[in-house]
Amino acid sequence: MTSPNAIFTELVATTFRKHSKEIKDNVSLHHALLSRLVKKGQIRHEDGGLTIAEPLDYANNSTYQRYSGYDVLNIGASDVISAAEYQWRQIAINVVASGLELRTNSGDARIINLVKARTKNAIRTFKNNFSLDLYSNGTLPNQIGGLQAIVADNGSGVIGGIDSSQWAFWANQVQSAAAPLQGGGAITPSAATMESLMLPLYLNLTRNDDQPDLIVADINYYTFFEQSQTSIKRYMDKDTADAGFLSLKYKKADVLFDGNSGIPANHMYFLNTDYLSLVAHKDADMTVMDEMKPYNQDAAVVPVLWMGNMTASNRHLQGVLKA
Repeated sequence: MTSPNAIFTELVATTFRKHSKEIKDNVSLHHALLSRLVKKGQIRHEDGGLTIAEPLDYANNSTYQRYSGYDVLNIGASDVISAAEYQWRQIAINVVASGLELRTNSGDARIINLVKARTKNAIRTFKNNFSLDLYSNGTLPNQIGGLQAIVADNGSGVIGGIDSSQWAFWANQVQSAAAPLQGGGAITPSAATMESLMLPLYLNLTRNDDQPDLIVADINYYTFFEQSQTSIKRYMDKDTADAGFLSLKYKKADVLFDGNSGIPANHMYFLNTDYLSLVAHKDADMTVMDEMKPYNQDAAVVPVLWMGNMTASNRHLQGVLKA
């Protein structure tokens, strides 16, 4: 006779393996930033390495040359691409049931319901905490480096092993209401002043056709922006609206409210998501592992693992608007 532990473990494993796409969609498609990275193909898998190497794109190719006839062409090496190195970060969430729960739910219908409940809880817990990590500054032990690290309030920091205090190209842009980019005195954020804060930052982040494509805001700054657009509101595409996001347009960028996600208060991030990625190890992307049996407990533990990090290949084209 198959034990309740074995049935529980097999059902959990089958659920994650058979429905892996739906589970990942459940995690990603209801988080504004993560949803955009998925949509643009900025989620990728790596198969190993001591670190995650992210090639950088921060300078022009110096061999661009106008020439005529037999002019000697410039074939010198161009120092255009180097790499940032991001550390692997690991997350585990366990689907757990005690021996008592397993034996009292040993009928087919009961064990299936137990597995559904525990799996649903694990997915919801992962989604909520991963959202907080994506906006984090990465200072908690083993935490990924989120937006507060990559797009820092002071524009600086050592990200991907590169110190922006030594390499100016690696500093992100900052628009502070207390000390505006455009000069002059402090500006109090409000519906009347929001666009005067947004425009200088947007222009600073525009390089020909490279422009911010996503702006995510907390409840205060999103409210100010929407109130400023009362007579000229432009809503964004149907797919994003269908995902449940409160969203508008600013120039070519989608402006999304991402409240209760971990975004800090009084912040608005201007992102060029062509240069942001979420990298996961191919063998640990919400991957279910074999059951672990506690030696001193009557329980079944099925670990689900994720391993990776959030990366940037160009910080200079990312910006933050803050108080």
